[in-house]
Amino acid sequence: MLTLETAIKIIEKEILALKLPVYPVNLYNPIKYTLSRGGKRIRPALTLIACNLFSDNYKKAVLPALGIELFHNFTLIHDDLMDNSSLRRNDPTIHIKWNPNTAILAGDAMYIIACQLICKVENNILPVIISIFNQTALQVCEGQMMDMDFEKRNNVTVNQYLEMIGLKTSVLLASSLKIGAIIGGADPQSSEKVYNFGYNLGVAFQLQDDLLDSYGEENVFGKKIGNDILTNKKTYLYLKAIRLASNPEKKFLENLYSSETHNPEEKVKSVINIFNLLKIKALTQDIINEHYDKALYQLDEINISKKKKKVLTDFTETLKKREK
Repeated sequence: MLTLETAIKIIEKEILALKLPVYPVNLYNPIKYTLSRGGKRIRPALTLIACNLFSDNYKKAVLPALGIELFHNFTLIHDDLMDNSSLRRNDPTIHIKWNPNTAILAGDAMYIIACQLICKVENNILPVIISIFNQTALQVCEGQMMDMDFEKRNNVTVNQYLEMIGLKTSVLLASSLKIGAIIGGADPQSSEKVYNFGYNLGVAFQLQDDLLDSYGEENVFGKKIGNDILTNKKTYLYLKAIRLASNPEKKFLENLYSSETHNPEEKVKSVINIFNLLKIKALTQDIINEHYDKALYQLDEINISKKKKKVLTDFTETLKKREK
């Protein structure tokens, strides 16, 4: 059975071996640059592992897995442009290193190449693989649009936020697993359970990110604590606090999030004080654990040996303990 580490190494090797056109250089060099800057490669690695759950021949999932990784990186190029982010993985983003128009075109080209790679499957499963991928791509766009809309709204609910992160983050992780499972020969029920495992894992992961942004150890987390607060991001923690706060607390919290004039350190401290008062940390941890439990339940329901499932069980347990 493939380990996660081995699957990641396979994906890295295949990315290095991926042959892209040379001309025009200003179209393909940004793609090569993007792929060369590394990344966790978790989604394509999970595609290989999901295939290996149902088949010893995981190699038949390698090209579609690469397609998933290219699609993921395409979304990052466009996200960086929309957010006007200057850095990605500590390197200049495409629209900064080149220009916005190049970022749009390079992202579009990467999406098309991703589609070509996704289609490298056996003819009998090609229609269902294309359908899953297209639905996922559309859902990711929906999630990104919701996220952008939420920045301008003051009436976002906890459930709407959970729906948004499900679309923006979880569906691609879930589909990476489902596509791998189908390539490996999984029946429809098993592939759906694999999808549900990945979806709940993705929701838990994003909520954990929200929690670590306010309560992580800065030297471990690798980012400045409170960045979501300083950028007025309406995370689960904020929305849950708004829902539970008394009127004075709610008005104070809304005021902190509606102005850029507050002292940054005082703003973070004031918001976290309200979070502490309302026990937001514990409530967030509860829903994180709930989604991890749902993920493991779905995995347990799949009719294959525990030995085969161990790589995904171990991965889940590792994510539960992560501090960065």
